[in-house]
Amino acid sequence: MDYGADRRGVDMGPSAIRYAGLHEKIRQVGHQVIDIGNLPVPVPESRSETHSSLKYGNEIVKVSRVLARAVEKALDEGQYPMVLGGDHSIAIGTMSGLLRKFERVGLLWFDAHGDYNTDETSPSGNVHGMPVATVVGLGHPILKTSFPARFVDPEKIVYVGVRTLDQQEARRLRESGATVFSMHEIDRYGMREIMAKAMDIVTDKTDAVHLSFDIDAVDPLFAPGSGTPYSGGLTEREAHLAMELLAESDIISSMEMVEVNPILDEHNRTGELAANLIASALGHRII
Repeated sequence: MDYGADRRGVDMGPSAIRYAGLHEKIRQVGHQVIDIGNLPVPVPESRSETHSSLKYGNEIVKVSRVLARAVEKALDEGQYPMVLGGDHSIAIGTMSGLLRKFERVGLLWFDAHGDYNTDETSPSGNVHGMPVATVVGLGHPILKTSFPARFVDPEKIVYVGVRTLDQQEARRLRESGATVFSMHEIDRYGMREIMAKAMDIVTDKTDAVHLSFDIDAVDPLFAPGSGTPYSGGLTEREAHLAMELLAESDIISSMEMVEVNPILDEHNRTGELAANLIASALGHRII
């Protein structure tokens, strides 16, 4: 899905990640793979965008409901939901599905951005900048229609890799109770210490922990296929170390990888990185 973003092409991200050998990488770790294929998403050319402050909001909600049901079904069957995007607005559907099964969800959000805007604060109206605000119960009512009667506690949300925020978004985040580890903290304390703190927060009195990874958390030198590149991000090794530490901790019960844009990529470098990071989060080791 690329309804939530300005730049086209991110809807092909799942194909790029699969093409990079995702299935085989997961099997090599020792897991079975059930790929239910792409969920149906009408192309934007077949729809009209009517709300400048909430672009394609109705269409995103429709897809979110389908995704929420798929996530809920996977959990009912004892599976580990692995969601491939697509732009980051799909997290609305993923989290809606998780909150139908779990009362208290911890959320690890790897991203260059805060995604904590609403239709009232967003300078663009792009919904991929609103999912975290939505999952804590803020923002336009239409985006919250697929949720059960509960949302995520902001104090159980940890950001990793943030390096650019809109002014109003930054103010709301400071007031929210969420923990934001920007690149400053990662540079200062190192990824190992940051991840130890992050894992303590998201596992404290929670029933499940979801990992949402926007590929733009990684510096565009290593992940050029992103529609919202911002320099000064995670190195490839820092990203892998974070995933390896999560795998060792065995705390992650669901995951999504988003914002891979093959049109902007170089020889599928970003698709391959995304597939490798998923494998690391699931337990891949060199030896």
